[in-house]
Amino acid sequence: MQVDRSKVRAWSACFLLLSSTLSYGIIEVGGFHQSIPPSVVKLWASAFGGEMKSISAKYSGSQLLQKKYKEFDRAVRVEEIDGLRLVKKLAENMEEMFHKKAQAMKRLVVAAEEAHLQHEEDPDLLYEYFNAVLINEVDEEGNNVELGGEFILQPNDHFNNLSVNLSLSVVQVPTNMYNKDSAIVNGVYWSEALNKVFVDNFERDPSLIWQYFGSAKGFFRQYPGIKWKPDEHGVIAFDCRNRKWYIQAATSPKNVVILVDVSGSMKGLRLTIARQTVSSILDTLGDDDFFNIIAYNEELHYVEPCLNGTLVQADVANKDHFREHLDKLFAQGIGMLNIALSEAFNLLNEFNETGRGSECSQAIMLVTDGAVDTYDAIFAKFNWPDRKVRIFPYLIGRESAFADNLKWMACANKGYFTQISTLADVQENVMEYLHVLSRPKVIDREHDTVWTEAYIDSTLPQAQKLDDGQGPVLMTTVAMPVFSTKNETRNHGILLGVVGTDVPVSELLKTIPKYKLGIHGYAFAITNNGYILTHPDLRPLYGDGKKRRKPNYSSVDLSEVEWEDKDDTLRNAMVNRKTGTFSMEVKKSIDKGKRVLVLQNDYYYTDIQGTPFSLGVALSRGHGKFFFAGNVTVEEGLHDLEHPDVALADEWTYCNTDDHPEHRYLTQIEAIKRYLSGHEPQLRCDKDLVQEVLFDAVVTAPLEAYWTSLVLNKSENSDKGVEIAYLGTRTGLSRINLFVVPNKLTSQDFLTAEDKEGVFNADHFPLWYKRAAEQVPGTFVYSLPFNTGSENKSVVLASTAIQLLDERKSPIAAAVGIQMKLDFFQRKFWTASRQCAALDGKCSISCDDEDINCYLIDNNGFILVAEDYTLTGKFFGEAEGAVMSKLLQMGSFKRVTLYDYQALCWVYSESSDSGNALFDPYFAFLSAVKWLLTELVIFLVEFNLYSWWQSDLTAKAQRTGRAMQVPCDTEYPAFVSERTIKENTGNIDCDGCIKSFVIQQIPSSNLFMVVVDNKCDCSMFEPITMDPVEIMYNESLKCERLKMQKDRRRPDTCHPFHPEENSMECGGAHTLTPSFSATLLCVLLALFPRSFITLKWAESCLGSSHIESGLSFLPGCQMSETNVCCDTTSAFRQTHGLCDLFG
Repeated sequence: MQVDRSKVRAWSACFLLLSSTLSYGIIEVGGFHQSIPPSVVKLWASAFGGEMKSISAKYSGSQLLQKKYKEFDRAVRVEEIDGLRLVKKLAENMEEMFHKKAQAMKRLVVAAEEAHLQHEEDPDLLYEYFNAVLINEVDEEGNNVELGGEFILQPNDHFNNLSVNLSLSVVQVPTNMYNKDSAIVNGVYWSEALNKVFVDNFERDPSLIWQYFGSAKGFFRQYPGIKWKPDEHGVIAFDCRNRKWYIQAATSPKNVVILVDVSGSMKGLRLTIARQTVSSILDTLGDDDFFNIIAYNEELHYVEPCLNGTLVQADVANKDHFREHLDKLFAQGIGMLNIALSEAFNLLNEFNETGRGSECSQAIMLVTDGAVDTYDAIFAKFNWPDRKVRIFPYLIGRESAFADNLKWMACANKGYFTQISTLADVQENVMEYLHVLSRPKVIDREHDTVWTEAYIDSTLPQAQKLDDGQGPVLMTTVAMPVFSTKNETRNHGILLGVVGTDVPVSELLKTIPKYKLGIHGYAFAITNNGYILTHPDLRPLYGDGKKRRKPNYSSVDLSEVEWEDKDDTLRNAMVNRKTGTFSMEVKKSIDKGKRVLVLQNDYYYTDIQGTPFSLGVALSRGHGKFFFAGNVTVEEGLHDLEHPDVALADEWTYCNTDDHPEHRYLTQIEAIKRYLSGHEPQLRCDKDLVQEVLFDAVVTAPLEAYWTSLVLNKSENSDKGVEIAYLGTRTGLSRINLFVVPNKLTSQDFLTAEDKEGVFNADHFPLWYKRAAEQVPGTFVYSLPFNTGSENKSVVLASTAIQLLDERKSPIAAAVGIQMKLDFFQRKFWTASRQCAALDGKCSISCDDEDINCYLIDNNGFILVAEDYTLTGKFFGEAEGAVMSKLLQMGSFKRVTLYDYQALCWVYSESSDSGNALFDPYFAFLSAVKWLLTELVIFLVEFNLYSWWQSDLTAKAQRTGRAMQVPCDTEYPAFVSERTIKENTGNIDCDGCIKSFVIQQIPSSNLFMVVVDNKCDCSMFEPITMDPVEIMYNESLKCERLKMQKDRRRPDTCHPFHPEENSMECGGAHTLTPSFSATLLCVLLALFPRSFITLKWAESCLGSSHIESGLSFLPGCQMSETNVCCDTTSAFRQTHGLCDLFG
């Protein structure tokens, strides 16, 4: 019977070959369009598919592993994941972690307020403290510089191996402040009491990282102590008081209208200072605040006309949008302040009636060079007697004629008056209003705990060092205000500062058991404004090498990553802190956005108590909704877990090794061993995860011996085409076997830390694992890595998923695969495509023929094999646009449209920052001379000359435009094959000739062979690319997007005013007029590369305090007993003009 069957198969094969040969001849003779016989292509595809599956299955050990899991199926319990129960449990874990951080801050607040209460201010206090910049610095004689004593620093792995001091804190003083100022010295002195609490907090909660106290006086105390270094310009730009955590903790949410005087008297430098003042005010506004800017002369001009009559949220995008419009302001006409004030009050009243906005504090910021009246009638009509709207006038310029009127407005309306004479005055004066707004909170003694959105502070020393290595760290900060509790100053509402600690977002991810979320599942969290705290699709950084922050990275809305939720159903439910479920189909882009997975996701969400955050969990339907638990003995599991080829996911938490210092040096495998030994009661581990990883270690252990036998068999893999075999399981366990020595590997990055998408991370499974899971069981996924550099395109990965059970609801237990050389893979393809269909051995068609092109593409349309080697890795539509169009038309492939709302687009900017001109020595010299001459005749021409002088200095900069990247929205396609269509043929009419092609699926794979007749020129068909296209919005749509305000939840507390508040502390004019000598000193520093000025002369013209505070902190400036030496190549760059430092 067997003989008969073999004869039948032989005759059938002969008949198939003969018929295909005859049909090919008929096609040619008859002139029929289809010149490529589909049966021959099918023969090639079958031969190649069979060969590759045999190789992939053999070297990966997939069949052995599938068999081993089957052997344990009776000992395995499959459970459906309860999403709601899971998300609630995760929220409780995060709440516990956040609560511990908040408690640490409360202890700091108590200690700080008690220390201040016991301290008596001493204006003559002399106190040596550890200045963060000066520690361990020595002078020319080798002695420690003042405020820079010996400070022991040691590398610490908990702080990313930075050199720190775990016993003491350091103090940083802003560059523009005198580090021996009496107020600073007193504050530093009493805040030394925090050192003990810093250390105690760290001992109680070893997972804490940086703790700090930001003083209202400007200094910043940081624990553990660390050395601060200036940037490349010799400047430390950090000022704790303009950080979001400080502002958010110090004040309540606010609605703000900014009035800017653009009358004719504001021309020149005054308008420049006014613009900078407004910009600094915007810096102090956060996501819970709302604002608008109105310019006025005899008419009102909304800076953004589209937003006439409303306020907008002070997110990064809106603030940047308004900053762009500030540059378009110009001064002319007469200032009619009465009209502007009336408009501001009406605007605030009408906006409050809408129920939107902060519904808390209200303020009008007035930026002007004078007011001819006090406008009592307007205040009586709109603001008295309740005075719910505070007035903050900023007098621009040196003239004080109108100071009394403006100060009266501030005092009569619970505000604060300041005068700003130079650009150097701006920041310090703008900050004053924050202390006024903090008064009600201080008097109420409400220590509200605030949490910031996710952000990166690159000015901190720890961030700068991480930026060089691991990249900037995304974090949130918990902060609390510190008040003066002295009875005599109670109604003054004195804010002492803010304490805070950072919580890296990576710490949140450690609380999430990724193994319970499935292959495509993930957890995410958002703020009360709907902005993402953590989400696997958040991309805050861009650029190769040293990453940089995107402009609006901290205000990415959930709707911009979960964009399929068109009605914001999920987002709004989470913002409103509800608990519930939601489902939708999603299109997840993977592999650097080049591929797409279409999934059905179920979402589960709840709020995190004690924070403004809400937590969500997404589970994909199918295998993603099921979890299985296996059981083996501890002895079995530990034996197999200790094999040298076993590794566990670096970013998964099997055991918490951060709680105690003695555990921090343990690997996860070592920690598991200690935990299971029972000798480490303080070691906390995930019991379920540990049990399952032991199970996976036992089941996968036979593969080690199997792979070793292949390596030892010299006849196997003789050409070294297969280089690596690998496996990963749902518990993050992986095994790797090398078939070649490490230095002979074609790709060195695969399965290493550099291969971010190829390994288990805190928020995702490896890419090869995810793709294999979506293929038909038993088939392999073949792909080229999309890494940069042609050398990384020289390998092919083949992976397949291992199902636990033979049913639809079966969870995926593991995935296995191999890495092989690309040329090995391609040789197999060309060999298969040369198989002959003719009985006489003379091939009628071959991929070697000049008249046809053969391609091997994957299910997303990317080329793995082509005769033109340069096409490897490219999208098929770029090489064969006409054929790809036809495949889309026939349904063999379908286009999936994706959106990127975090994109960056290149634009050409013709404007340039005029300050850059100062970096040119010639322009530095010329600007200093012209500034001096301007000062000499300033009484004649007010500030108008400044504008004239400045214009020609910046002409050069303005003429040289530059390309820059700006946030934008883009649309781009992805392509995916239709699984039900295994083969197809087509003809394309190309202007008089017919182009034919055949596409045939490669069995047991995600690949397709495409054979194209190239005799016909179809160049009139445009290539199909995957390039993103910017979504352009017309002006009307732009306006609607600006006006659109998504749902948000206001903070739970509000402190707009207090009846006991002392509103008579409302500011005063501080007019500083620089002496001629000070001005001359600035010019000398600009004229000479190194300037030596005798200290005696400098003191006579500036005063000793100005010398110390003005020069000693400048980079490149040193003081001796008789001389001040400044290297102006760094010093002059520090400010817009060096003389601004002296007012």
